[in-house]
Amino acid sequence: MEMECLTEFPHTHMDRRPRKRPRLAWDVPQAPKAQPGMFFGQEIGNMTSLAPSRTPSDHSTISSLFVKGVARNGSPPWRDDDKDGHFIFALGDNLTSRYKIHSKMGEGTFGQVLECWDRERKEMVAIKIVRSIKKYREAAMIEIEVLQQLGKHDKSGSRCVQIRNWFDYRNHICIVIMHDLRLIHTDMKPENILLVSSEYVKIPEYKVPSRSLKDGSYFKRLPKSSAIKVIDFGSTTYEHQDHSYIVSTRHYRAPEVILGLGWSYPCDIWSVGCILVELCSGEALFQTHENLEHLAMMERVLGPLPQHMLKRAGRHAEKYVRRGILDWPEGATSRESIKAVLKLPRLQNLVMQHVDHSAGDLIDLLQGLLKYDPLVRLTAREALRHPFFTRDHYRRY
Repeated sequence: MEMECLTEFPHTHMDRRPRKRPRLAWDVPQAPKAQPGMFFGQEIGNMTSLAPSRTPSDHSTISSLFVKGVARNGSPPWRDDDKDGHFIFALGDNLTSRYKIHSKMGEGTFGQVLECWDRERKEMVAIKIVRSIKKYREAAMIEIEVLQQLGKHDKSGSRCVQIRNWFDYRNHICIVIMHDLRLIHTDMKPENILLVSSEYVKIPEYKVPSRSLKDGSYFKRLPKSSAIKVIDFGSTTYEHQDHSYIVSTRHYRAPEVILGLGWSYPCDIWSVGCILVELCSGEALFQTHENLEHLAMMERVLGPLPQHMLKRAGRHAEKYVRRGILDWPEGATSRESIKAVLKLPRLQNLVMQHVDHSAGDLIDLLQGLLKYDPLVRLTAREALRHPFFTRDHYRRY
């Protein structure tokens, strides 16, 4: 019986996003069933890894992917991938005899996520199909390894997606993840955090005229549960591995990464701080595509960068520093860039514009998460013990 292969994603350049992003809200219509939000997997696999591209005549037989007692459901004729290495499929196609494609859930730099019917387990699953390009295949194998490690230490899978299986199909790494048809994708740190439940409550939007509430058009939808799962571990690295390259999506990139000072666990904490601000305001904190402008935005919101960090800037970042301080606005590339920086408020003012309770604790937490120096930045454990999370705040809905 024929069989094929699939691939995963790393993180490529994701810097090119518009300055303005729509405000996060729950008052948007539900997505059509054919295109729910996107999310993905992890887990252990039972097949090949970084094999070279296969030709249509070069097929493998993997008994574990074919279900005993189930009629043979052959794969469709071999199709060439598109010009970017994405898997070409049609709804109703089979991914091996075990999985039938039900709908497309999402798409990203790494590839696509498909909702499929698992004939063996009699349930819906999400299958992440990685582009047939070497670097994405390699990232997929990293993600599989990381998800296996997470699975060993987090048996309940309370915070990370659960991997069921993985296989290589027509040169695409495929990662099978649990899916109960209720995971929905949010736009926080854009593609990496999912709400576990799609259940919500409707509340009136008090900032609109009362007469508009009668027709039900001005209601917000708030999730009943704040439980989340973290996804997309294709760019994960271990502490002992090389840390000399650029990491993180631009908007969530820590200053030590931009300045070429090396990075470790604290760079993730910085990203979390940026995400929390975005949850508060509805917009990405640092909407930029260029390093000097990015650093200038940080100084505008958080105050001056420490001189000891600027003096140690790597050779690629030396051009952003002049006489021990940031070369701004003299080094700005355009008036638009200067205006983009000047319009940003200080962190305290930004939070106060959007939070009417617990603002003090939130500001203090964010100041700890967004410390410039990674050595004094809050750790994850310290952040969880912060009063913002532990204090019994009264919250209005």
